[in-house]
Amino acid sequence: MGTKRVRSRSNSSTKGKIKKTKREKILIIDDEPAFVEACRRTMESKAFKVLSASEKELAKELMTEEPDLVILGTLAPAGQTFSMYKWLDQHPRYKDIPVLVIDARQGEQNIRGLRTFENIQVDGDEYLSKPIEPVSLIPRVQSLLDAMRKTIKILVVDDHTMIRTGISAVIALQKDMEVISEAVNGQDAIDKVLRFSPHVALVDIFMPVMSGIEATKTISEKYPGTKVLILTQYDEEENMIVAKQSGAYGFIPKKAASSDLIRGIRYVSQGKYFPSSFAELVIN
Repeated sequence: MGTKRVRSRSNSSTKGKIKKTKREKILIIDDEPAFVEACRRTMESKAFKVLSASEKELAKELMTEEPDLVILGTLAPAGQTFSMYKWLDQHPRYKDIPVLVIDARQGEQNIRGLRTFENIQVDGDEYLSKPIEPVSLIPRVQSLLDAMRKTIKILVVDDHTMIRTGISAVIALQKDMEVISEAVNGQDAIDKVLRFSPHVALVDIFMPVMSGIEATKTISEKYPGTKVLILTQYDEEENMIVAKQSGAYGFIPKKAASSDLIRGIRYVSQGKYFPSSFAELVIN
């Protein structure tokens, strides 16, 4: 006689249950206990999981918890904050995690914040300074996390097949990016922007039929939803100025593309200029 199978009640009772959403983790690196605690209470009230560290070595250990975002505040003595920033920026595993930098109060930078020569080297996803109310950080944190969750659609524009293939291969490794099309010259780029509406167009300067600069002017004027990031083997300041005047949001020499490309794409997709030297050129 066969054994009668009984359906487990525990299995049937799970039907219709809502799947729990993963709590996003935020690591706060700051040596002011009152500020950290205020941030913790505020973030946890919005269902974030909060980790905190008051010194650099502990912060490095907590990075193994894979936080979704880092709030990098103040650390004493001077130089510790920047050292932590550089470690995050250069770490192969953590360099793409968004960083919200909160500098020291006016007059305290030389004690526990970013000194002037350090400040100009910081390309944080957001830069603020104390005093600041933790509740005002919530929309900024949410915006950075939303940007990480969305898929950035990218158009690669270059007249050399090998370069397009190489760039596409690097982008394919990113979970939040997708190459939706390629173009071989400026006119082709304009046609593809109209057809596919990419968030970011990676555009070479020198191409046949129509140059990247001419294409960038048209794209920035007619299709402002697509942000142009110039890639070129000629990194002279004159080319950077021309790129800025054409409406580009970023400028990366091809020789540095492997290290800066992914960060540059994320920056310009949010309507921010990249790198800091290009942003300064735009402001001035």
